[in-house]
Amino acid sequence: MFNTLPKSARIIEVGPRDGLQNEAKVLDLSTKVEFIDRLALTGLETIEVTSFVRADKIPQMGDAKELFKTIKERDYYNKLNLPCLVPNTKGMELAIDNGVKEVAIFTATSNTFNQRNINATIEESLERFRPVAKLATDNGIKIRGYISTVFGCPYEGETSVDSLMDILSALKDMGCYEISLGDTIGVANPLQVKNILSRVFKTHSANELAMHFHDTRGLALANILASLEMGATNFDSSAAGLGGCPYAKGATGNVATEDVVYMLESMGVSTGVDLEKMAHASKYILEALGKESSSKYLTAYLASGK
Repeated sequence: MFNTLPKSARIIEVGPRDGLQNEAKVLDLSTKVEFIDRLALTGLETIEVTSFVRADKIPQMGDAKELFKTIKERDYYNKLNLPCLVPNTKGMELAIDNGVKEVAIFTATSNTFNQRNINATIEESLERFRPVAKLATDNGIKIRGYISTVFGCPYEGETSVDSLMDILSALKDMGCYEISLGDTIGVANPLQVKNILSRVFKTHSANELAMHFHDTRGLALANILASLEMGATNFDSSAAGLGGCPYAKGATGNVATEDVVYMLESMGVSTGVDLEKMAHASKYILEALGKESSSKYLTAYLASGK
């Protein structure tokens, strides 16, 4: 095991969007911007900053236009990847109007989950995103894809790997440079991860994929290790473990960026992320939310009084 570890791995920070979107408290614009500013100082190269959605549907992201306008004035706007989620053509048009350089689109391997989440079947969701992807391509905007329920669905249980392969091909054909495989409700185990990736990597290279694990049952880091052993080097994570899936009861949220970085760096796999600066960014947003972290590393770090 771990005979050939990579020299480096890439962290995709999803806290400002996927993390805050699933928190009950709606933060003000200045707090969100300060959070992103602090994350930009950590060495992260990719920070998912917001989502162009209807404010009445997801109030946590209701200030997307104002937020991105502020971000555009920062010196890191031209240095970092700052993807924004878009749910439809309207969201894509807003992204274009606001100078977004990278967008993310999403679907799932479960028809029931898709129906509950975005009121569309898998095929309907793909049809919905084809014009979105064309708009992005025509405007020179990079596209990242998300696939939910890859390792299990709260309604259908285990989902089809054949369906996953079809969706991967469809998203790649739309122009997605990277596709994130999501353990949406935190049910994956390392053996399942290895089995699925052994199938996926037959037709898709590791640099085309990212892994997105939730720590609902405490296996996120183990699943990342299994992914790493299979050759994966791109990992989504959220500062302080913010977020979670509203469809998974008791979910503790996304795997914490601090825990992922600590594990990888201690194994000699470089992430380029400054853990101390990361911890301070997370401490800031936790205080704003009035909550404690699920991150084991961050809990220990804060307890040390630093």
